[in-house]
Amino acid sequence: MKTVILYYSRTRKTAVVAKILAEKVQADTVEIIDLKNRMGALNYMAASMDALRENKTDIKPSSVDLTEYGLVYIGTPTWASKPAPAIITLIDKCDLKGKDVILFTTMGGRGGRNVIERMKEKVEARGGRMVNSFIIKSGNRELEEIKEEVDTVIEEMDLEIYGI
Repeated sequence: MKTVILYYSRTRKTAVVAKILAEKVQADTVEIIDLKNRMGALNYMAASMDALRENKTDIKPSSVDLTEYGLVYIGTPTWASKPAPAIITLIDKCDLKGKDVILFTTMGGRGGRNVIERMKEKVEARGGRMVNSFIIKSGNRELEEIKEEVDTVIEEMDLEIYGI
């Protein structure tokens, strides 16, 4: 069974998590790009409002063919206790029927549990089955600290067994 990690990352912290995971669990990765500018303070405030309202956005790739994958990781930053608009848009475009899904989020403060719950609802509505989830606290942390936490999560949750 092949594994893929789908993720969106504005500040590159979620990308770090995805890359470490991919190496440890031998997964392909697909970075989802939000075609709307989310950088800078004003754009980030607008992005948080888009997340809160679950507004859709234009993404690249516009969809992902998951036919050859049995296990799908989906990762997002936490914005206003919601998944990023790019991930909401992606999930709504994916055929997750019969797929096992592991959800993860990075967060600066709080709201990660809400993000996981909302993604779970959307994944299940698309026919997927959430088999696990985790949250990485990334606020005010150096990349090395994030890497160490990801390694710990992989080991403690025994994530490497899912791809077998």
